[in-house]
Amino acid sequence: MRKSLMRMTLRQLQVFNEVCDLRSYSRAAQEMSLTQPAVSLQIRQLEELVGQPLFDYVGKKLYLTEAAEALQRASRDIFGRLENLDMQLADLQGSLQGQLKLAVESSAKYFVPHLFAAFKRQHPEVQLQLTVVNRAQVIRRLADNRDDLTVMSMVPQDMGLDFLPFLNNPIVAVATPDHPLSQQSPLRLQDLEPYTLLVREPGSGTRMACEEYFKEKRVHFNQTLEVASAEAQRECVSAGLGVALLTRHAVSLELSSGLLKELAVDELPLYRSWCVVQAKARQQSPVALAFQAFIRAERAQISALATRFDGLPKGLPANT
Repeated sequence: MRKSLMRMTLRQLQVFNEVCDLRSYSRAAQEMSLTQPAVSLQIRQLEELVGQPLFDYVGKKLYLTEAAEALQRASRDIFGRLENLDMQLADLQGSLQGQLKLAVESSAKYFVPHLFAAFKRQHPEVQLQLTVVNRAQVIRRLADNRDDLTVMSMVPQDMGLDFLPFLNNPIVAVATPDHPLSQQSPLRLQDLEPYTLLVREPGSGTRMACEEYFKEKRVHFNQTLEVASAEAQRECVSAGLGVALLTRHAVSLELSSGLLKELAVDELPLYRSWCVVQAKARQQSPVALAFQAFIRAERAQISALATRFDGLPKGLPANT
């Protein structure tokens, strides 16, 4: 090993990782309560130890060099091992402590905080770092080994992943109560075709699941309106701009209050399973292992928790 690498400090790597994440010296300085010259000095010293430049500017954008990408992978591994060590030492003292780094697909963000809260009641000293992204970003984070665990549906089969299905994710069609389709029952998917369909951005897992299902059912929408989030879809539906297919968890309040109505489509809900996902090669922390064990052991509690997000008056089935 190069002797120069042994002179790296954890503080230098912390500053380096912040610049990598924010792609900005000034924003990294602000985030870490440092001056920009102090950040520049740390990076310059790190480049001297590595023997190569770490960042390139193209126009006003900051890009990582190949050396920086290699150093970023190594530094994440170093800090991950230190976090695991901290958790293992706490475990030896008889308490589970540490942070769970959890990335979730955006449509899971309504349920997952409540799932973690149930876990935290058993392990009160565990903290959560929650990152909400779309499916395409989830896959990039899995490839980069960024998180302890991931919650997603439609798990890629070609990435060497272990996954544990734990909850159905029902996707339903919704419209305003005064929409013409809200007055009809039963409906077929084809009955929705004449109306504008509100869809998520490319990269959304819900959009991908729906598009695959439409292809299977030979349903085609000529009129679509793309919006960037489930929240925007809800607002557009409420404004009468069209119908949308959303996870029932995302519209539970609107359904239960009567602001929106679940359409009585025979081919729906479309069910996909939420899964806890990890890279097979990743060494899991005690907190991540405990969270997975909680999910395996508490299926009944998780199912009961999910009923709070079905958007239905208790005792009534869907599409009534």
